Amino acid sequence: MRTKLTIFGSIFPLVFALDWISKRWALEALGGGNRMELLGGLLPLTLAFNRGAAFGFMNHLADARWFFVPVTLIALILLGVLLVQSRKDDYLRLVALTFVVSGAVGNLYDRVRWGRGVVDFIGPVDLGFAPFPIFNVADIAITCGAGLLALSFWLEVREERRAAATGPEVAAPPP
Repeated sequence: MRTKLTIFGSIFPLVFALDWISKRWALEALGGGNRMELLGGLLPLTLAFNRGAAFGFMNHLADARWFFVPVTLIALILLGVLLVQSRKDDYLRLVALTFVVSGAVGNLYDRVRWGRGVVDFIGPVDLGFAPFPIFNVADIAITCGAGLLALSFWLEVREERRAAATGPEVAAPPP
C-alpha cells in the first residue's frame, strides 16, 4: 500500500496544482477576449468555459454540472476501487489511474465552484481539416491516463494469454 500512496501522493498534487494554477492564469491573462499564440501560432490560447463533457458534448444543457458532478463522483469511486485492487508493482496502472483521478478532480473542482463550466484555454488547434477543441491540463492528464490505462489492460491480457498458451507450470519431480 505504501508504493501506491507514494505514487498517488507524488503525482496527484502536482497535476492538480498545475491544472489549478494554469486555469487561474488563463482566467487572468485570457479574460476579456484576449488571445495568445505559442509556437508561431501553432498553439493558440483562448479562454472558454465548457459546461458539458469532452468536445462540448451536452454543452447545450443549461446547467449540466448537476449531471456531471454525480457522474464524476461515481467514476472517482470506481477509479479508487481499481487503485486499491491494483498490484503494488503495476506501476503503469498506478500512474495511469492517478493521472485520470487527478484530471477528474481538477475538472470537478471547476464544476462545483461555479456554474460557468470547466475552464479550458489550450486551443483550438488547427488540424488542417478541422479545429481540435479547446482543452486544459486536467484534460491532458485524463487523456494520457486513459491511454496508459488501456495499455496496462492490454499488457495484462497479453500476459494472461501467454501464460494460458504455455500451460500451467509444472514443478519438476524431486531427484
